[in-house]
Amino acid sequence: MKPLCIDLFCGLGGWTEGFLSEGYECIGFDIERHQYGTEKYPGQLVLQDVLTLHGSQFKDAAIIVASPPCQEYSYMAMPWHRSKQIAAALRGHGEFPKGYTGSRTVAELNALFEACFRIQREACEAAGHHIPLVVENVRGAQKWVGRAAWNFGSYYLWGDVPALMPNTRHRKLPGHDLFYLNGSHVGKDSDGLKNARNWWSDGAGNLSATTSSHSPARKAASAQIAKIPRPLSEWIARCYKPTPPSIFSLDIPRPVAL
Repeated sequence: MKPLCIDLFCGLGGWTEGFLSEGYECIGFDIERHQYGTEKYPGQLVLQDVLTLHGSQFKDAAIIVASPPCQEYSYMAMPWHRSKQIAAALRGHGEFPKGYTGSRTVAELNALFEACFRIQREACEAAGHHIPLVVENVRGAQKWVGRAAWNFGSYYLWGDVPALMPNTRHRKLPGHDLFYLNGSHVGKDSDGLKNARNWWSDGAGNLSATTSSHSPARKAASAQIAKIPRPLSEWIARCYKPTPPSIFSLDIPRPVAL
């Protein structure tokens, strides 16, 4: 039987791609189906709000992975007056800017992030043993949920991050920071925010802050930005892959001397 990976806020399935390649069965949960051209979630997809899930249904999982939406964390990390005003208002200092429709309290801001750990607790209680959870988000989330255990470029990890993580190398080029995972180039990031500025600022044909968050172009860009690098997801998958029992560990009846 294949080990089961539960992928919360699965999006385009960056986590799932790595786990599938390592022989896992994967079930992804998202509030909507992300499909842009040929890009779509590669595992079994369940359309359901993660907030409505109860972890007991995942008692047979080998691991739970999650990438809660990062847009609000990323936006408030940007060096703009409006983003700073929102962050201050969330902490109880001043008013929210006119037209703001986002989270109104820190608890509301962190609700999806905290839901991951609630689901893990419920899953562990139902299983009677620990089920690891790895949550990925952006650097800007650290100001609101605490320091991450590890990061690869703009991909920050919380939860049961393995003690031994892959070697990373950072190479600086004009205008870019290139990151390498075990020698392989993965992604490109110059501000630690999953290139969020590419879809909040209007450069050479990039999406701007006035682009609707519900537009197909904005959704496609967001899904691509959030996609976990496959070498990283494969590493986590290998670290938590159950070891097949050895023949020497099996309870085989010993022959009885006559």
